[in-house]
Amino acid sequence: MSMRVTFLGTSGAVPTTQRAPSAVLVNREGERFLFDCGEGTQRQMMRFGTGFDVSHIFVTHLHGDHILGLPGLIQSFDFNDRTDALAIHVPPRSSEGIRELVHAGGHQPGYPVRIHEVTPESVAYDGEDFEVRTVETDHRTRSMGFALVEDDRPGRFDREHAEELGVPVGPKFGRLHEGEAVELDDGRVIRPEQVVGAPRPGRRLVYTGDTRPTDAVVEAAAEADLLIHDATFADDERQRARQTGHSTAREAGQVAARAGARRLALTHLSSRYAGRWERLEREAGEAFDGECFVASDGQKIDVPFPE
Repeated sequence: MSMRVTFLGTSGAVPTTQRAPSAVLVNREGERFLFDCGEGTQRQMMRFGTGFDVSHIFVTHLHGDHILGLPGLIQSFDFNDRTDALAIHVPPRSSEGIRELVHAGGHQPGYPVRIHEVTPESVAYDGEDFEVRTVETDHRTRSMGFALVEDDRPGRFDREHAEELGVPVGPKFGRLHEGEAVELDDGRVIRPEQVVGAPRPGRRLVYTGDTRPTDAVVEAAAEADLLIHDATFADDERQRARQTGHSTAREAGQVAARAGARRLALTHLSSRYAGRWERLEREAGEAFDGECFVASDGQKIDVPFPE
């Protein structure tokens, strides 16, 4: 089952010629989720070929660099004759501001747009075999991050041992793998735990939006396969990071290290580092031993299962 992340916008509040404002698209087995929607997101989606069939948009907070792409995207959905409902998940007491963007210029979408206020540390979207959970963050306004967390998967089926036990090849293999005991022709009952290993973890992806380092993010990103963390500033601007509710790249690395994350993507880079992003990657890497990289607009990465 595939999971691909496309970084649509990796700049801080001020875009550059190389980086657009915040937006990340996750395609999980054909179901597309958009995290934040900065100015020009729809053009980035066209430019990088992500497709427009987005079912849910998750908004971390209402600062302009995270939401000003919504009016254009919503109206373009109409121009493309969309009929499917769109869900927009936002922090508490934020729905009115989002509603104004949905109806910017008096626009009335020809498809249902449902705005859901969700509290931190809750479930924003309950999928068939995964959840998108909210994560408490620390910014200058009501804000939250999101964690896409898959359910555990069944353990590996030991076909060789099943055959040794006399289980015939066929439907009984599937029933055992799904957790159901089966009876053989000789009356013996084979239990799933005899031929199926321990459950295997699903994948975990965490997107913080703008935030200071928080214990809540560390907890949500425990053994995450990918942590996408605010890394607006370098070490020499750590005081400004505290004042503005952002993180330095080193602080993002420290969060990833504490969480035991497997990969760290640094995003929301201040425009002052245009063309000089290697410094941020180096400082984060000094705090985090795992794979660490500065995300770039248009970059696509696959998120494999932990094993």
